[in-house]
Formats: sequence, structure tokens, C-alpha cells
Amino acid sequence: MAIKFQYNKTSLGELGKQLKMRQRALPTIKIKESALRVEVSAAKDKAEGYQRRIEELMARYDYMLALWGEFDSDLLRVKDVVLGVNKIAGVKIPALKEVIFEERPYDLFSSPAWYADGVEVLKDIARLGMEFEVFQRRTELLDYARKKTTQKVNLYEKVQIPGYEDAIRKIKRFLEDEENLSKSAQKIVKTKHEKNPTEEL
Repeated sequence: MAIKFQYNKTSLGELGKQLKMRQRALPTIKIKESALRVEVSAAKDKAEGYQRRIEELMARYDYMLALWGEFDSDLLRVKDVVLGVNKIAGVKIPALKEVIFEERPYDLFSSPAWYADGVEVLKDIARLGMEFEVFQRRTELLDYARKKTTQKVNLYEKVQIPGYEDAIRKIKRFLEDEENLSKSAQKIVKTKHEKNPTEEL
């Protein structure tokens, strides 16, 4: 990215302000990037943990697989999922608050005895599945924000700050050269005037 500037003191002052702003912001952005990296890792671990728990729960009830064919699938359904929003390092992420189930009543005497356990197992699996989905989404959002922050760190560190420093250096050299030329010209005029004071300048 080429920094546009003019060879004058106004441009020098403006570039100086821009450089200072970026130099002050860089440590904060780096801290945010680091925090997001930690949060992405934590969200990924949690999602994997929920996935493992779902698999363990389903494996524990594998022996009931034949019985699930008898289970009335209308007994339980998810009525609503209540999500909240948390903020981590300035990024809004979803948080599962509550899963509301709708249970259809069934006759305890005529239904198989394991129906009550089956309903609880399904609730657990549904909750864990939703937690897994929420943490998957959190991971995606946090990782996206981390990538954007990393890009900004790189932009500041590798492009803009060196670009502003280079532009400031060029302007300072130009202004110094201009000042030296002006002094040299004044000396030449002064020397000429001293040699021939009557000559019109």
C-alpha cells in the first residue's frame, strides 16, 4: 500500500499523527488477537467435548436400539430454544440459555416401562446436540474475528507503520535538502555581495 503524501510540513505532521495512532493501537490489537486465539481453542475443545458426550450417551443406550423402534416419536419435541448473546473480545457470540421441550402425556400403565427413561435420554441428547451446535457456531465466529484481527495486525506491522515511517523519512530528507540548498544559495549571494558590494543583486 503506497502512502500518499506531499513534501511539506503539513503532510509531515499528518503522517506523524497517523503513525502514532497505529503504534498506540497495535499492542491492543495484538492482545485482542491473542485473546481470540485462546477463545477459539476453548470453544473448539468444548464443542469436541459435547460431541464426545453425545457419542458416549448414545453408545450407553445402544442396547436399547431395538426398543427405539417401539418408541412413539410424538411424545417429545423441542418447542423452543432460548439463545442469549455474550461478548468476548468485542465479538458477539451465541450462548444457549434454555431448551424448552413439549412432552405429550402418555399412559404410564399401558406404555412400556422404559418410556420415562427414553424421554430423559432424548432430552439429554437434544440438549447436548444444541450445545454442540452453539459451540460450533461460536468457534466459527471467533475464528473469523481472529483472522480479521490477525490481518489488521499484519497490515499495521508489515505495511502501514513501515510505510508511514518511510514517508516521514523521505519528507524530512527533502525538507533538510531544501533547507541546505537555501542556506547554500544565501551564502553564495552573501559571498558575491561581499566581493562586489556595489553590484546590484
